[in-house]
Amino acid sequence: MSNVARSSTPATSFRTAVSAGVQTENPPVSLAPVAAVPEVPDYLQDVYYWAYINPRNVKLLDREFVVRTILWQQHRKLQNSAFVEIEAGQRVLQSACVYGSFSANLAEHIGPGGTLDVFDVAEIQVVNTRRKLAAYPNATVHYGNVLEMDLEPFDTVCCYFLLHELPDTYKREAVNLFLSKVVPGGKVVFVDYHKPRWWHPLKPITSLVFDTLEPFAKGLWRNEIKDLADQPEKFTWRKEPRFGDLFQKVVATRID
Repeated sequence: MSNVARSSTPATSFRTAVSAGVQTENPPVSLAPVAAVPEVPDYLQDVYYWAYINPRNVKLLDREFVVRTILWQQHRKLQNSAFVEIEAGQRVLQSACVYGSFSANLAEHIGPGGTLDVFDVAEIQVVNTRRKLAAYPNATVHYGNVLEMDLEPFDTVCCYFLLHELPDTYKREAVNLFLSKVVPGGKVVFVDYHKPRWWHPLKPITSLVFDTLEPFAKGLWRNEIKDLADQPEKFTWRKEPRFGDLFQKVVATRID
């Protein structure tokens, strides 16, 4: 939740969050052999190495109080707003490894009758998340590319603070991928940043942080998530701005 050239194929273009495809047993900490080691996207190496691949910083940042601080003490409220959309016993896809206790809390929320599949292309994130989910047999962490996975649709896809980290050209691809992975009546739940109101006291510092560390984040200031969908008419859409519009929850429910 990195220094090479951009990958030439969309299949390797997502950041750590939108990746996986090879199923492996949970909860081993070491990675099982895979047919092909997934390629780490260039922009993940170039832009987010410090946050998601550097071992020292992964250990430092993967703490609940750090997540709460980064999200201005709104993390618990935002997490709970996502969980409201997810029922116990459901089959859930989590589109990224998330720092803090989010994944464990989600596995707890859906209960032993549900299943949680977490996907990631960064080996260190997969190992780290498997360790955190070791006590939850209903949760599996996959190492590979999500575009190559062969899985049945899910009841819910949860995309928690992923889209702002994707280059704009891949935000659309990610949204359409997730929309294609839910059953009729199923939901895709997006929780992420949003353009704050003009008077918001945190807007200047957020803008500075984005310009410095999160160069793709303002794509969500310029575009509605619904507008990234190629076939939005196949879903009902509900948007809930949060915390002076600094954050948003968008729920897309498949009609048929």
